[in-house]
Amino acid sequence: MPPALKNPRNALIATLLVLSVFPLFGSDYYNELVTKIMIMTIFAMSLDLLVGFTGLVSFGHAAFFGVAAYAVVLLSPQYEAASLWLVLPGAVLVAAAVAFVVGLFVLRTKGIYFIMVTLAFAQMIYFIFHDSPLGGGSDGVFLNFKPELRIGETVLLDLGDPRLFYYFVLLFLVVAYVFLRVLLRSPLGHALAGIKSNEHRMVSLGFPVFLYKLAGFVIAGGIAGLAGFLSACQFGFVTPELLSWHQSGNVLLMVILGGIGSLNGAAIGAFAFVVLQEVFSALTKHWQFLMGAVIVLVVMLLPGGLASVPQRLRRLLVGGGSNGR
Repeated sequence: MPPALKNPRNALIATLLVLSVFPLFGSDYYNELVTKIMIMTIFAMSLDLLVGFTGLVSFGHAAFFGVAAYAVVLLSPQYEAASLWLVLPGAVLVAAAVAFVVGLFVLRTKGIYFIMVTLAFAQMIYFIFHDSPLGGGSDGVFLNFKPELRIGETVLLDLGDPRLFYYFVLLFLVVAYVFLRVLLRSPLGHALAGIKSNEHRMVSLGFPVFLYKLAGFVIAGGIAGLAGFLSACQFGFVTPELLSWHQSGNVLLMVILGGIGSLNGAAIGAFAFVVLQEVFSALTKHWQFLMGAVIVLVVMLLPGGLASVPQRLRRLLVGGGSNGR
């Protein structure tokens, strides 16, 4: 049996090594594609914190992604590169602040009502940028100069360099993954898991459930904001579509495709979704039909998502080995 199947940590280390050396061998197109996948992985992990680990199915998560992307443009000077010291924390804090305000309202609802209220708030924010000069209307706005990390007159990091930007995104992917791992093992993470398992019991035990859910909602919004910041820096323009329900649906499909309640599943789902989107869109303009068929098959045949494939193979190999003895 391959070692990666025996110990998932080996697979994570191998993936990190491959990502670390990939720009040395990949073309510019594939480097950009992998960069996009890593950004979407951060976005998917942020939503999985709500859906998979807290039991809150949000259909408006793209609002925080898009707000942070717009914040990058609005905080940047028009004729020079913005300071990374200012724009990065600013974009994340704006997304977290919006998540805090939205969370104060939506977390008072449950079930289908929570899903619909998150969608309603996201659409409200969407139309703020779509129907006003603030967001450039439906055409969006351009980021003329990508942020730079400076100390005095010395430029330490220019995000306009595709290879440096690749490693910058990889760094924050690792940071987001480790942060969420630590969070889920913390008292807050255990409380969120308890809320998902039995919210009424948590309330009866005296836990401030609303505050715990609000904390999780804000953290998820902030991490989604990090992904939005990186997306704006990669493509250099921002449109209202980043906040739309389509984008929220796409990231939810990534989580479902990879496997709900698994950070590794969120990464696998983001990879599979982006790659399939590229392949299917090259084959036909009706690529959504093919994508939908794949997702239906995954849900029917792999209830645990693509992340459950190694475990299923392990069971098959172990079962086959025992039967052969």
